[in-house]
Amino acid sequence: MNQNWLAILLGLSAAFCWGAGDFNGGLATRRSSVWMVLLISQTIGGLSLIAAASLFHEPWPNNHDVLWSMMAGVVGEIGLLALYRGLATRRMGLMAPLTAVITGILPIGVGIVQAGMPPVGQVLGFGLALAAVWLLARDEESAAVTGLPPWRELLLPLVSGLGFGLFFICLDQLSPTAFFWPLVVARATSVGLMVVAVWWIKGWQRPPRPVWPLLFLAGWLDVGGNLFFIAAANLGRLDVTTVLGALYPAATILLAWLVLRERLARWQQVGVVLALTAVALIAASG
Repeated sequence: MNQNWLAILLGLSAAFCWGAGDFNGGLATRRSSVWMVLLISQTIGGLSLIAAASLFHEPWPNNHDVLWSMMAGVVGEIGLLALYRGLATRRMGLMAPLTAVITGILPIGVGIVQAGMPPVGQVLGFGLALAAVWLLARDEESAAVTGLPPWRELLLPLVSGLGFGLFFICLDQLSPTAFFWPLVVARATSVGLMVVAVWWIKGWQRPPRPVWPLLFLAGWLDVGGNLFFIAAANLGRLDVTTVLGALYPAATILLAWLVLRERLARWQQVGVVLALTAVALIAASG
């Protein structure tokens, strides 16, 4: 297996982990506060990263990697807070698809600047992937919404998408030898911000005992997604890795279909087909 194919496989693995993590996190939020789900699952992930870094005797990162990791933690948490703030608004159905598409656009631009224009097949794959993400992330409410939202309602998905996109860009700046500790720094930064947010809204509520396995799974899968992303970005192009990682809603809805027997909407079925076509184009042109 050549380097490009391995990078594509790792990017898809990141998408699966993130999507599966969101699935477990979503199940947990049905019985617990979303803020506590985020805080506890991120803390679990951070502690797991510390254990892994210690187990593999990874050296502490240099100042360059620490700085980029802290920036990743800040922008990622801003994106997360904006996302959940937007999901609480009247047009919550537009929040997820807009955020997902905007997340992919910024790293594509940076990847083109850094590595030049990708092959035509990959560019077409990028377009199909972004269309797939839009369809996959839509829900019944977003399908029923007609007309353009006021520009103020676009601000939160813009902030969220830019936050997540900058998170990926920051991770791409890490040294090839930096793996676990930079994510520990990023996670410590984001958890610190989340503690402030939970304290501010007075949202301290202990989750019920049956929810804890879901919290562990969500935390571990999120960490796995980040690790796969870093590995893929080190081997391949940032734009390719980010676009593949942005397909994570496919894993979420497919797990909901398999586990919860939720029906796939027609546009989501089209999104799955577009996602598979996009992956084939990106892989064939790699």
